[in-house]
Amino acid sequence: MLHRMKIEVAYHGQSFHGWQKQRDQRTVQGELHAALARLFREHRVLVVGAGRTDTGVHAAGQVAHLDPPGSIPPEALVSGLNSRLPRQIRVLSANPVAKTFHARKSALGKRYTYRARWCEPRLPWLEQRSAVVRKISDSASFSAALDLFVGRHDWASFTVTNPGTETTTRTIFRVRFRHRREGIDLDFFGEGFLRYQVRRMVGALLEVGSGNRDVDDLRNLIENPRPGASIRTAPAHGLCLEHVYYRNCPAVAGAQLSRMS
Repeated sequence: MLHRMKIEVAYHGQSFHGWQKQRDQRTVQGELHAALARLFREHRVLVVGAGRTDTGVHAAGQVAHLDPPGSIPPEALVSGLNSRLPRQIRVLSANPVAKTFHARKSALGKRYTYRARWCEPRLPWLEQRSAVVRKISDSASFSAALDLFVGRHDWASFTVTNPGTETTTRTIFRVRFRHRREGIDLDFFGEGFLRYQVRRMVGALLEVGSGNRDVDDLRNLIENPRPGASIRTAPAHGLCLEHVYYRNCPAVAGAQLSRMS
């Protein structure tokens, strides 16, 4: 008998060619499928993620669902997968969910964080998940630019052409920045994000903050979408998928919409 499990996964993105399984490429989904094949042997078990992350992008709270055979306890699924996965991927938790739960379709929002630093981090391991960028010199313009990203817009200027994408319109609920030693963290809360969208938004923000792009030009890119617009794409290793949000549901413990604030 098949039942559905929701798992939360963390991974170091620089070790993988993104989330989605690809032929002849090392990916997170591909490694999970290989671990599941070794765990369940005769049974083919597939993993469906809440969304894709690009090559080099990390995750602290990616969510996925799978339908394992039998009635494996959640803790056994977690330990069984972690013992068969490379160290760059860890399954943090597993919870039984209703068959109607879908990691991607049931999601109401996501939070990505971009970590930008003005110089090389003092601690060597921090370098792997933060990007060194030019220091912001115009904080007023930078703050004004942040406000432009909130709302429902066509984000075609901030993505790449993808035949599988039905619409490039998405809602961003909130954007905030936090001062860190020698840099900032940028948090993006939205219903969903397009390929490269967050990294290109960060790139545009940094261009404004360094005086290489003015706020009106950024506003024009949002109000008058231009696919293929010339925008800097921030380095992948500074970006991390932090959390996926779901409506209050006993099968998705701890994912409250209130946490999107």
